[in-house]
Amino acid sequence: MSPNDLPTSERLLLAPEAAKLLRISERTLAKHRCYGTGPVYRKNGGRVVYTLADLEAWSRRGERRSTSDEAAVTTPPAKAHAALAPAYVRRFGDV
Repeated sequence: MSPNDLPTSERLLLAPEAAKLLRISERTLAKHRCYGTGPVYRKNGGRVVYTLADLEAWSRRGERRSTSDEAAVTTPPAKAHAALAPAYVRRFGDV
């Protein structure tokens, strides 16, 4: 079975192709992988690959009907959460 025989949703995209499809930088996509906030990915022999269905599902999470859409799920930014990041932890009794 060649890659062209796969259903469109199961076609595998390399990270640069996935970033281009999502219209984000490759670096942002890499950060999402590190923080666990990005689309589901696979590692095939050391290469990071994504299915089109997984990319579309992740992107769809950010769908909105309006700016006040309360039912919308927030797609997290590609950064560590401030509550978890070591740089934001108070040390030595700082007040």
